[in-house]
Amino acid sequence: MSAASVERPHNKRPLIAEANLLMDRLPGYRVEILGGQILVSPPPDGPHAVVLTDLILPFATAGLHGTDSKVVQGIGLWLPTDTEDYAIPDFAVVDADFHDHLIENNSYDPVCFRLVLEVTSSNWKTDLKTKVAAYAEAKVPVYVVVDRKHQRIHVLTDPVESEYATHRFHSPGQQVTLPDSIGAKVTLDVTEILEAGRARRTPDQG
Repeated sequence: MSAASVERPHNKRPLIAEANLLMDRLPGYRVEILGGQILVSPPPDGPHAVVLTDLILPFATAGLHGTDSKVVQGIGLWLPTDTEDYAIPDFAVVDADFHDHLIENNSYDPVCFRLVLEVTSSNWKTDLKTKVAAYAEAKVPVYVVVDRKHQRIHVLTDPVESEYATHRFHSPGQQVTLPDSIGAKVTLDVTEILEAGRARRTPDQG
């Protein structure tokens, strides 16, 4: 199942109110507002969750979950792209005082985000296109995409307007050292991460 967009209803209630209503009706789904439209994504699969857990380890070992910064999942990032836009990245490194930057709806000012990371699912086009523009507009310094669709890891840096000036992708067999701007040296093994995220066949699939 892929992500679906929802237009503003005819009664013109605030989009955030509609988004929260959808969240109540669809437990486990991720509901975001991008470009003035509600985006509803189904719950991720098991390997997606394993990748996120595996990623916590190198970031935490590097000391990024401490007194100066925190490694978090599931908090919103308030976007400048429209009046009610926000995204919920899979994973983020934020300043430790991010609590002081709450804007609305469990979403925080992008100024406190050092890195955001997405692990692709059926909605991979959103992560590789729509969110690239959104996170660049928000001036998030580093955007990482674990691209399970194409089996590579993208590292995007240097946001300029609605794009990143630097976009590098890394294939299995390579190591990725993330920019020092996140606050510590973090090196990722592309093969290990992509293998952890590989969907397993069920017995009836052969």
